[in-house]
Amino acid sequence: ACLHMKGAVVLALASSAAALQCAPRRAPPAARAAPLTMVDDNPIGVGIIGAGRIGLVHLEALSSCPDARPVIISNPTLSKAKAAAETYPGMAWTSDDTEVINHPDVDAVWICSPSQYHAAQIRLAAELGKDIFCEKPIATDLAETIKAVNLCRAKGVKLMTALQRRFDPNFSRVKRSIAEGTIGETIVVKLCSRDPAPPPLKYVQGGGGIFKDMAIHDLDMSRFLMGEDPLEVFATGSCMINQEIADLPGPEAYDTATIIVKYREGRTATIDVCRQATYGYDQRAEALGTAAMVMTDNMYPNTARVFTGDFVGMADLPYDFFMSRYIAAYEAETVAFIDSIESASDAPVTGEDGVIALAMAIAAGLSAKEQRWVKLSEVLPALDGSMEGSPRLRKRDRLSAFLRSLGGARTSEPEPIPA
Repeated sequence: ACLHMKGAVVLALASSAAALQCAPRRAPPAARAAPLTMVDDNPIGVGIIGAGRIGLVHLEALSSCPDARPVIISNPTLSKAKAAAETYPGMAWTSDDTEVINHPDVDAVWICSPSQYHAAQIRLAAELGKDIFCEKPIATDLAETIKAVNLCRAKGVKLMTALQRRFDPNFSRVKRSIAEGTIGETIVVKLCSRDPAPPPLKYVQGGGGIFKDMAIHDLDMSRFLMGEDPLEVFATGSCMINQEIADLPGPEAYDTATIIVKYREGRTATIDVCRQATYGYDQRAEALGTAAMVMTDNMYPNTARVFTGDFVGMADLPYDFFMSRYIAAYEAETVAFIDSIESASDAPVTGEDGVIALAMAIAAGLSAKEQRWVKLSEVLPALDGSMEGSPRLRKRDRLSAFLRSLGGARTSEPEPIPA
């Protein structure tokens, strides 16, 4: 059951909305709703900001979760929000994100808007005591990310970073083999991430480049599989596919990159990413240990194979879109976060995880620029090795130590959130 108060939301609007810096838009109409035909069994009420591709994926995942109820969705283009809401009877729509956050029936907010609006939307939701699920990144720079994590802790709300690959059946099976000791002590992790085709120029511009907008998932996965924080990163990047981006600044000019992440005792993770693989979406993982190896194959829509006189192989190409490839992961992460809200437990992927993933991406960009190994402590002083054994600490205790080590971090800790 939800523990958040739903009253006094309208009064909070006047004081909180000013903090939200969104793109200029016309004065929004009042939120509207399709006819209600569903019975409410008191699930968690969810408001969704953003009716683009990823917003619709999360809306679909929420609609299949029995303990969640999509209440309202927003989009600056009202017709998109309306089209999404009308698919789910009783759901409201609006062009104003503040109406989503302030809606009295919304207990948790799913932020699926452009990255530059995340920090302000997190601030408003946290001030109103609403739990937050945020698409990566939490914010567009490290300082804003840390501020967002601190505020959510101070307000006692959960902040989950959407790193959905942790919930993919393939990757989670590799993690289980490592955790259960099947492969012995992990030595090397290899990750491959290739998109079917390059994204539009508009997507690349201002997005921070291939390490932040693409490889951040793989960087986080390397940390997830290793089960500890990284020490150093070496990266190199190039423009091999789309010359349209070749003159963009820094890592935005790369469509191909290789990254090596160094962990304790010489263990490494090697990552290769490319914005184009003509055969389809390619996502694979491998972990070599002292006793065995575990690996995943690429995912296909089916397992059918064709045998002819001149061809033997899969009948169809791999998935050609991340949303179809990771549909099971999106559903699983939704259930996991809703469960954490109902059980008052920590978010399964915390704000700390989002901060460290972004720091790894920043370190990779710096390494590619300067062609040298970059210690993570250069980006985050918290990762200077002084937190030896930190993976074994409770997430909240790790985050407390982590934030205290940062310049500008809060000087006092909030009251503990009930576990």
